[in-house]
Amino acid sequence: MADLGLNHQLERLTAALAQRYVIEREVGQGGMATVYLARDLKHRRPVAVKVLHPELAAVIGRDRFLQEIEVAARLRHPHILPLHDSGDADGILYYVMPYVAGESLRDKLAREKQLDLDEALHYTAEIADALAYAHAQGVIHRDIKPANVMLESRHAVVTDFGVALVAHAVGTGRMTGSGLSPGTPEYMSPEQACGSPDIDARSDIYALGCVAYEMLCGEPPFVGVNPQGLLARKLSEPPRGLRVVRPAIPPAVEQVILRALATTPADRFRTAPEFAEALSRAITAGIPPAGIPPRSSGEVSVPATTGAATPVARWVATGAVVLVVGSVLLTAIGLLATMTYDDKLQIPSQYTPSRLDFPLIGIRALIPALGQAFFVLVGFVLLRYVIRLLLFALRRVRAVWARLDALGRRAGEG
Repeated sequence: MADLGLNHQLERLTAALAQRYVIEREVGQGGMATVYLARDLKHRRPVAVKVLHPELAAVIGRDRFLQEIEVAARLRHPHILPLHDSGDADGILYYVMPYVAGESLRDKLAREKQLDLDEALHYTAEIADALAYAHAQGVIHRDIKPANVMLESRHAVVTDFGVALVAHAVGTGRMTGSGLSPGTPEYMSPEQACGSPDIDARSDIYALGCVAYEMLCGEPPFVGVNPQGLLARKLSEPPRGLRVVRPAIPPAVEQVILRALATTPADRFRTAPEFAEALSRAITAGIPPAGIPPRSSGEVSVPATTGAATPVARWVATGAVVLVVGSVLLTAIGLLATMTYDDKLQIPSQYTPSRLDFPLIGIRALIPALGQAFFVLVGFVLLRYVIRLLLFALRRVRAVWARLDALGRRAGEG
């Protein structure tokens, strides 16, 4: 029955648009629309015709759709896919965009899993630039994800601002009631997933943080078998560090992306330009001027003409000092131990050790004390870890319980 309904819709759409577009085939479906490849008869170019699902069209209505889609049509930015046309074709609400022959970021990630650091941050900066422009026009995307980013000549182009505006116009409560949901759970901010009406730019920044995380690590920061499980994880635990998965990622880059993924909006970057600028600083922070090789943190370069010691020489000198001081201490301990002829050390009373034996006797005298100290230290660390783990679990359980209670109240009010 569903196929018959779709075929009937396609027949109506084809007939209604016959004077302007030739519908060729379906190229994809999303949560709120179906996309068809078509040929623009007037301009002789391929286009993508996006048709709202009948349920969504019924909720928003024709007039509100045409009003909201005008806002998307006014967005003009190099990294935003423009909108050519829109309208009502025999009761079917649609809008028309350029057909991008390149692949989506989702296609690229499916093939490569992880992207080169420079390439991933390049795409992130371009998406952030597109979002900064849209946010300045009062438009929040609400569904930033790899499938909504097209790659064309090594540049990122954000799509689906039309659906974002429609979702905003309908409202979260009415969308949920219709069985439709704006956004994708893996990339949705916690406040959007909880149905908060106060969605702002920081929600898109969270989603972009998820996309950047996946480009670098091969999967989103949180995965789950169902949306409820995903939401619970987002509310109760921090994302795994990027360097745990990929140690080559600079620590400063990891810190910036993890800040974008903060559970509380106030802890994230306030705007997309702030996020992009922080990433840029993180990338360039440890890069020396051209012609100067990088050096390790804390190392001071000294001109060779001063005769100062090289790092290797300093390490050798430090090792020699440690060896001499350690030998002296062990010899002293061994000498004290032999004075008492301790039975535990199994030193016979008639034995007269040579000077070379004293360090070995000192080591044997220290072993029992060091062993006891080690076990006491391990016990203390384990006890402290268990206490912190229990306190952390208690706080998270209380937070999740409060969130779920709030969701239950909202559902009861709806």
